[in-house]
Amino acid sequence: MFSIPVFVDSFWPLMWAARNTLLISVLGIALGLVIGTLICAARLSPYAALRRFAAVWVSFLRGVPLLVQLLVFYYTLPVIGLDVPAFFAAIVTVGICASAYISEIWRGAIAALPKGQAEAAIAIGMSPLDVWRRVILPQAFTMSLPALINELILLVKASSLVSVVGIMEVTRASQAQAATTFRPLEVYLAAACIYLMINLCLAVLGRYLEHRTAV
Repeated sequence: MFSIPVFVDSFWPLMWAARNTLLISVLGIALGLVIGTLICAARLSPYAALRRFAAVWVSFLRGVPLLVQLLVFYYTLPVIGLDVPAFFAAIVTVGICASAYISEIWRGAIAALPKGQAEAAIAIGMSPLDVWRRVILPQAFTMSLPALINELILLVKASSLVSVVGIMEVTRASQAQAATTFRPLEVYLAAACIYLMINLCLAVLGRYLEHRTAV
């Protein structure tokens, strides 16, 4: 029979673990934005070598599951002499994986911009870096905001995979709680509610940012 007290009591340890879920997701997408911007610039570069490198980067990361990427990255570091915490490895892996999707989001948004804007900016003496920083990226960010929020929500759900390297996030905490209480239904339902609350908050934040950046 469903136990409401167990369901309620399960929230507190899971809420503590949710901090790791949020931290990995937010830092991962922040790193993904930086790398994704560079990969997008490489995809749009006039240099064929950069375009090929970026195309391979995107194809590989989108073709290999995040779980496999995480395990490969985590177990490769000790082989090359780097001993880093699992938390750091998780953030870097999530960020690298997200960069492939974010670069394509950026590329689609940039392709939708009128080409005359960049040409006009160059004509008035702006450097290529300034064109990207002051003309292209601000408009591309506004256009791609819904897709970026969706990517962040997907990362929150995908962050459950980092439990395989021992990080105590919501999914791993719920597994431990279920093993302790022998009430998996109540514990996993509480975990589902926490994921739902996080993603609903992110969706509301996305709508707010869309409203604020709307022209």
